[in-house]
Amino acid sequence: MRFVRQLLAVMVVAMIGSQVVAAVEDSPWLQLALGLLTAVSAVLVYGWVVRKTEHRPSTEVARKGAEAAIGRGLLIGVAMFGAVITSICFNAHYEINGLGSVQGAVGLAGFMAAAAVTEELLFRGVLFRIIEEHTGTWIALVLTGVLFGASHLLNPDASLWGAVAIAIEAGGMLAAAYAATRNLWVPIGLHFGWNFAAAGIFSSEVSGNGTPQGLLDTVTSGPAWVTGGDFGPEGSVYSVVFGALITLAFLWLAHRRGTLVPRRRRTGRVTATPTLPR
Repeated sequence: MRFVRQLLAVMVVAMIGSQVVAAVEDSPWLQLALGLLTAVSAVLVYGWVVRKTEHRPSTEVARKGAEAAIGRGLLIGVAMFGAVITSICFNAHYEINGLGSVQGAVGLAGFMAAAAVTEELLFRGVLFRIIEEHTGTWIALVLTGVLFGASHLLNPDASLWGAVAIAIEAGGMLAAAYAATRNLWVPIGLHFGWNFAAAGIFSSEVSGNGTPQGLLDTVTSGPAWVTGGDFGPEGSVYSVVFGALITLAFLWLAHRRGTLVPRRRRTGRVTATPTLPR
């Protein structure tokens, strides 16, 4: 029952927020404001519904240390996408023709903030966390990774390979980030950093969605296995490789910290949300 209540609470905010943010796409500063409002509202609603249904503090979205954790995730996300673009430059064609649209980048920041926060609350905060309690970290990581990848099949230029790539490079990586840190701020920062770097800075397609021009005016061409084709760089083999490497790094950190949850035995209950240093 708590699973349903938590999922519905966040989904309502996500659905309303996405509609409102999309409706003002021609007003970048308003889109930024409404995107941030959606993100904050989603976190507050998630924290409230977790406290009500689980009778515990919502430590995974605790205010203390949030800025630093988001910052760490943001740096990882931007650096990872930068590494992907660099790899595409050496193995295909990626050309920067000059400055694109600053206003476009501003609007995309709001759009991506709302998307990153609501998706992390749904997939890592609710789905991964609760499934992990019953199945352990490894099974939960695989199941939610597959679900996260499959959810991108609804995008306009989606492909089966794109969904598989997302499941590996993002679904696994973001769940592993939560498993290692036991807070949602790091995966939120990582998710936002990756998406904003893709669309807001490098003006590339994001998960098969047509996006407005970001900060740079760019042209990409070359083999789809390198560039990701119509799906965007997330469909590049380099994204999969770098995402898998970061996933392994987070899982190693989780193992070292002792935060991996074993498969639940019938004789006991595993609590998957300990308060640990970040």
